[in-house]
Amino acid sequence: MVRAPYFDKNGVKKGAWSREEDDKLREHVEKYGLWNWREIPKFAGLSRCGKSCRLRWMNYLRPDVKHGNYNEEEEDLILKLHEKHGNKWSLIAAKLPGRTDNEVKNYWHTHLKKRSVKKQNTLVLKEKCSGHTSESEGSQMKKEMEARTVVSYTPSNPILESTPLSPETSCNELSNLSTDFCSKTSCVSGLKLE
Repeated sequence: MVRAPYFDKNGVKKGAWSREEDDKLREHVEKYGLWNWREIPKFAGLSRCGKSCRLRWMNYLRPDVKHGNYNEEEEDLILKLHEKHGNKWSLIAAKLPGRTDNEVKNYWHTHLKKRSVKKQNTLVLKEKCSGHTSESEGSQMKKEMEARTVVSYTPSNPILESTPLSPETSCNELSNLSTDFCSKTSCVSGLKLE
């Protein structure tokens, strides 16, 4: 079921674009080119604002926009560029022909962010393990790091986060951390209730 579009107080349509609107915008831009996004909706016969038309064209209707799945090379390039440039999506998208900054950003957050975090954790683990002499100590430490998660509780929603604890954290330190955590929140687990 599709939500019915609505109009704001100025008569500008909001919500999802229809196929007819896409066709009108595409035909107008192909016939007259890109000139002034504030004026294009009036001349194209659209009840949309200029910004909405510009975003629709740039992110979806442009002929050179590549839709569909990302290949492995694109994923690797995004990971590499994100490591180098951070969240500068337009800079990253410029290196990926046919991909928009918005599309790259969305793909990063839905598919690649977790992989990047795992890669960073692996690098930290390798650095920590480089001082160990036996493989069994290194593999044991890896298992311990993978197993650790801390539940951070906020009143409205619980969030799982990976812990910043080092592999050498003692049971006593963990006990102190859980006590500190519980004293700041109302624990349901029964560790400490105030």
